[in-house]
Amino acid sequence: MSTVAAIDCGTNSIRLLVSADGRDLARKMTIVRLGQGVDRTGRLDPEAIERTRVALVSYAQQIGDLGATAVRMVATSATRDASNREDFVSMVRGVLGIDPEVVSGDEEARLSYAGATAGLELDYPALVADIGGGSTELVLGDGPGRDAVRTARSVDIGCVRLTERRLLSDPPTAAEIAAAQGDIERAIAQAREVVPLASASTFVGLAGSVTTVVAHTLGLGKYDADRIHGARIHAAEALEACSDLLHRSRSDRAALPFMHPGRVDVIGGGAMVVAATLTASGCSELVASERDILDGIAASIPG
Repeated sequence: MSTVAAIDCGTNSIRLLVSADGRDLARKMTIVRLGQGVDRTGRLDPEAIERTRVALVSYAQQIGDLGATAVRMVATSATRDASNREDFVSMVRGVLGIDPEVVSGDEEARLSYAGATAGLELDYPALVADIGGGSTELVLGDGPGRDAVRTARSVDIGCVRLTERRLLSDPPTAAEIAAAQGDIERAIAQAREVVPLASASTFVGLAGSVTTVVAHTLGLGKYDADRIHGARIHAAEALEACSDLLHRSRSDRAALPFMHPGRVDVIGGGAMVVAATLTASGCSELVASERDILDGIAASIPG
């Protein structure tokens, strides 16, 4: 039995999956906000790197305890954008003994698609929207797995980037929302140059912004990944939940029983991207996936 470890380091969170022959042994997520300020400064903040290091030390311990024989760590939007990313790479090398792979947006999209579509019964073509902290990957495919990807585009909109750039008030003002909406519309127009969004039969959403919107739509009393994974939400209900999350104050969001503390301040921006990408697809429902790039990374590691 081969045990492998996958690590996904994004703009908002760092996550670990240790699996053996496709069976989860551990799945962890820590909000580290690695991309804090990157959109404004172009650099990773030393405090953000240190938060990530602390989480990574804990992950390294668990990887060793579970006997993983191969590790792949992928870093995405925030690290791609940072002029001092070598500081981050050196830190990771010191903790894990390997370099993180700072993957392209296209590779990120393919890994996300492979993870999201595994095990779900879907009508194809399917549009997979991976809504992160700094970027969103929009991937159209004709079946499950990365080899079925027809086309993909990564665009620079995400819950952290939009919040830091536009949604500064609590709750955000109409002018701030309009400015954020303009950024989103321009990004979707860029995506449409490559990805025929409206040709999708199914819209599959993944990552924390999507799962939080789905938890809100379902009215969950606590976060429940089993209820969220594979849930099919009517588009109108999902859009209503997105709007509600956007217009709430931070204290109101924090009081929601399913809300992760690290998403309270950025879920409004994430909800806007969920709403816009779902609308652009023209699909009548949102299918939620708790499987994503992390699962795609694990599947890509030779056994």
